Amino acid sequence: MHELVPVNLSAGSLAVLAVTALVAGCARGFSGFGGALIFVPIASSIIGPKLAVPLLLIVDLVLTPALIPKAWRNADRANVGLMAAGAALGVPVGTYLLTHVDGIVIRWAIVGIVVALLALLMSGWRYHGRPHAGLTGAVGLLSGLFSGAAQVGGPPVVAYWLGAAISPQTVRANIVLYFAISSVLSVAAYLTAGIITPESVTLSMIIGPSFGFGLFAGARLFSRANEAVFRRTCYSLIAAAAIISLPVLDGVLR
Repeated sequence: MHELVPVNLSAGSLAVLAVTALVAGCARGFSGFGGALIFVPIASSIIGPKLAVPLLLIVDLVLTPALIPKAWRNADRANVGLMAAGAALGVPVGTYLLTHVDGIVIRWAIVGIVVALLALLMSGWRYHGRPHAGLTGAVGLLSGLFSGAAQVGGPPVVAYWLGAAISPQTVRANIVLYFAISSVLSVAAYLTAGIITPESVTLSMIIGPSFGFGLFAGARLFSRANEAVFRRTCYSLIAAAAIISLPVLDGVLR
């Protein structure tokens, strides 16, 4: 284990990663997205973005395939295909940035993106109207770029489809199916770039149970908790994650 996990990763750091994964999984299980906005900034401050980003991708990809069959039946597959086509262009660009830009710069960029996307979610803005091919592909391109660079491609897609003139059942199915395809695109790009390593796979096995339990707990809370309160809590956690992960605080908090 010590040969695969970074040598400077202490038991305390692993505990922080596990707790962060638990909270992130809970947010993901409750709302369907948002886990990356919590996990990636904090994990990047501990293990660096080049390890944190593929780590979350592996965990999420392994733990969410059961959602795909139902989504395939209920989704607007043509619309999802257009979104995925845009993502196919964006993911490699985001992956290139992740692999070629300095880690500190990437961390600052992740914080900036997370704050901007949090503001978008909190504003309540939604795209109102029927989805059309050009805009769908452009949203997919932007989402793919964010996914390739930091696995935070959810909010643009959610804001676009939640406000569209389509049924809630179709919206949810579209989102699940799109993220399944986007994850496969990210895996292909990360493998090509050499980002998925023995370290990321080993850490995914350590962090995975915490994230999985969070997914289960979040899904259970969905039917019991007050949605408005829970969403405000998630927004607060995302904001806290962005603040805690600021590189400028490395000498204070880490």
